[in-house]
Amino acid sequence: MPDIEIKNMVKLFTVLLLSEKGQHGYEIMKEVEKRTGKKVSPGQMYPFLKQLKMYRYVETKGRAERDKQAYYLTPEGRKFVARLSEKFGDMFEIAIKPRLTVCAHCNCEIYKGGYKERINGKLLSFCCENCAKGYRTLNTQ
Repeated sequence: MPDIEIKNMVKLFTVLLLSEKGQHGYEIMKEVEKRTGKKVSPGQMYPFLKQLKMYRYVETKGRAERDKQAYYLTPEGRKFVARLSEKFGDMFEIAIKPRLTVCAHCNCEIYKGGYKERINGKLLSFCCENCAKGYRTLNTQ
């Protein structure tokens, strides 16, 4: 059976959210809306979840809060998400690359957070305070 075609952001976000944790449909809809800024209807979400279940990419386990079915990725569903990640990997990299900074000490890439410190009049980015301390030790003696 060929993979499900992912042709819109709602479907992509849905499977990515399910790869983080099991959730019920309404919870997925609200999180997709929050992250994309687009209203998601039950008519978009539940047929797609049904299709994922038909392909055995998700299963429902018991009932979540307020008597709703919670959807979880199966091992085959995790493989499907891995294939999607490979397929869309270059696109994600292009989107994320401008947001990365590099630690001035260890050269690791920092996506969010990090630690900034002014050393010798320059504001530098570090992944952590320990790297800032190591940088100061090497560059202020």
